[in-house]
Amino acid sequence: MSCVLKNILNAMKNRNTLIILFKKIRQRIKGDTLSELISMGLKVGRNFNPQNNCIIDYSHCWLIEIGDNVTLAPNVHILAHDASTKMHIGYTRIGKVMIGNNVFIGAGAIILPNVNIGDNVIIGDGSVVSKNIPENSVVIGNPCKIIGRTIDFTNKHKEYMKTKPCFGLEYTLRGKITSKMKNEMKTELKDSFGYVI
Repeated sequence: MSCVLKNILNAMKNRNTLIILFKKIRQRIKGDTLSELISMGLKVGRNFNPQNNCIIDYSHCWLIEIGDNVTLAPNVHILAHDASTKMHIGYTRIGKVMIGNNVFIGAGAIILPNVNIGDNVIIGDGSVVSKNIPENSVVIGNPCKIIGRTIDFTNKHKEYMKTKPCFGLEYTLRGKITSKMKNEMKTELKDSFGYVI
């Protein structure tokens, strides 16, 4: 067997080890970056939960304030500057970004400069937030629009939970979901949706 082939086979055997190591390195970098942003003036409340690949404007982070109990789903961008003006007027437009308490920002959403997001807001995946969002709102779209109130959204899903499948922590990666449980989940979700803790 050639040396190259042996190296490839060894690399495949060590793939899981490399993936785990890469995830640890990425988490370490993510943690250090958040700490650095905070040291530069970013304000973050309690229970801040940024998921993978979120971008918080490094060059103007002191213009961003994030309240308590805020979750940023994967790939959220929060920008306090807009450099599209630089070429034409010689200045970059900047603005504060204020995010209230108990806010969920869905995957891939973009928060633009000069925006205030009130308390108890849900922002749908892929939304572009270019204007202020009042408290207790559910918004979605590009540009995002209010589609309802947070309390109505919550109550609707509480009602659905009475008839839809609900899965506990054991049905998650952190709960060590098994192949059998994954298949069970697929079967129960064949014709509809459900919920997981």
